[in-house]
Amino acid sequence: MATSTPPKARRDDPSRTDQDAETASMTHRQIMEALSGLLLGMFVSILSSTVVSNALPQIISDLGGGQSSYTWVVTAALLTMTASTPLWGKLADLFSKKLLVQLALVIFVLASAGAGLAQDTGTLIAFRAVQGLGAGGLAALSQIIIAAMIPPRERGRYSGYLGATFAVATVGGPLLGGVITDTPWLGWRWCFYVGVPFAVLALLVLQKTLHLPVVRRDDVKVDWLGAFLVTASVSLLLIWVTLAGDSYDWLSWQSGAMVGASVVLGAAFVLVESRAAEPIIPLGLFRNRTITLTALASLFVGIAMFGASVFLSQYFQLARGESPTMSGVLTIPMIGGLFVSSTVSGLVITRTGRWKAWLVAGGVLLSAGLGLLGTMRYDTPYWHIAVFMALLGTGIGMMMQNLVLATQNQVALSELGAASSVLTFFRSLGGAVGVSVLGAVLAQRITDYVADGMAELGIRSEGATGGDGSAIPDLDALPAPVRTVVESAYGHGVADIYLYAAPVAVLALLLVLFVKEVPLRTVLDPSRGTADPADPADPAERTEKTPA
Repeated sequence: MATSTPPKARRDDPSRTDQDAETASMTHRQIMEALSGLLLGMFVSILSSTVVSNALPQIISDLGGGQSSYTWVVTAALLTMTASTPLWGKLADLFSKKLLVQLALVIFVLASAGAGLAQDTGTLIAFRAVQGLGAGGLAALSQIIIAAMIPPRERGRYSGYLGATFAVATVGGPLLGGVITDTPWLGWRWCFYVGVPFAVLALLVLQKTLHLPVVRRDDVKVDWLGAFLVTASVSLLLIWVTLAGDSYDWLSWQSGAMVGASVVLGAAFVLVESRAAEPIIPLGLFRNRTITLTALASLFVGIAMFGASVFLSQYFQLARGESPTMSGVLTIPMIGGLFVSSTVSGLVITRTGRWKAWLVAGGVLLSAGLGLLGTMRYDTPYWHIAVFMALLGTGIGMMMQNLVLATQNQVALSELGAASSVLTFFRSLGGAVGVSVLGAVLAQRITDYVADGMAELGIRSEGATGGDGSAIPDLDALPAPVRTVVESAYGHGVADIYLYAAPVAVLALLLVLFVKEVPLRTVLDPSRGTADPADPADPAERTEKTPA
């Protein structure tokens, strides 16, 4: 049996049923008060991730790691974030969303502080994995809570606040991280500590302002077996991608065993989900064509989005010799494009109720931005790169949030957590796979380019750079001719991975072309049968309905 405690709400509208009043009758002021704490939590999550991005080359160099360690510091967090996101989403349908988002915030910040104490790359990667658990909760729950407060048609009105939070944290994080890393009396470890005071403030604000219906159920069943199987399947696949080509050949018995085991675990996960009482990913959702297409598109957008942001700092620091601080400054065109496009598209969608054109335009710009970045080299004029990054950011801004919006418009309020987490899961999975695959490719390409460049100079690459080309070099310690070779190798290698990512963005574009546009509804829960006079079409006449 389930009972709910309604939030503070206005109930004097005769056009609403009592059930609608419980979830949908929040005034603009009440929404903004609740949104303030949630946005602060999102800010902490994003800041704690981005503040490390420009410090990573220095961190890995100080801890004695190589390109593989660099990749896994990012991948570990993405992996646990991916695996935990569906679980957080299912828990949000069963327990207090407010308590869950506070728990996720505590996990995230404690793990961040632990990462700052790491003395080797193994410890750092372990804490980053725990950090990803909290990040998965914050990523999934923020979307779920916003959707629980605001109907789809009105959600664009508030997207500007979301875009501003994302932009400030994404731009300010690398800048702050660069300044901290470049400040001798602070050092890179403070990149992990800086989010703690913001987190404490976020917890206090959330406690005071966030009031949502509290669902109490006596028959709660959490699909722990499904969570384990999906985690094991994805983890094994990413470990294979990271080690293949280095520890063993891509076509080898080790590759066959790991891929085969991953497929078997994935099949077992599907079987368990089909029989689970409370599956973490309800398979019935995929009977809806829109959800299936947007989930796959989110997978490919994740590959492009995370691949683009993770390796830009390496390009600016190791191909152009910039400081961590300047690396953050130089990425502003990408973040500016993301902020403007997400804000403008949200406002226009709120007024018109139409969203598909923005997804298509975003797919075009994302593909173009990646393809053009694939042409850059270490000495490419910066204004060219700035234009390419702006196109990339604009495309991401048009697609990322609107894919979630299209999915949330298709489901009842009772399935909102699961449906929202499905898209976050696929986007995070794409990011984890993308960073692992592109990182492995980058390490191999840099090794080849460094070896070729050193051969032209008549120098062995190991002796000149202190490694095999996959170690993170200290450019200031290299002789001028060798430094030029290394910078050229990183410039060419990073460009190559953007070329590899561009066809993936084209696949995302093709998928959204087949998504049928359903006008955004103006009520939170269509399953209650409440009349919606603002909808352009009667719900009974829609060709796509939410599956039971």
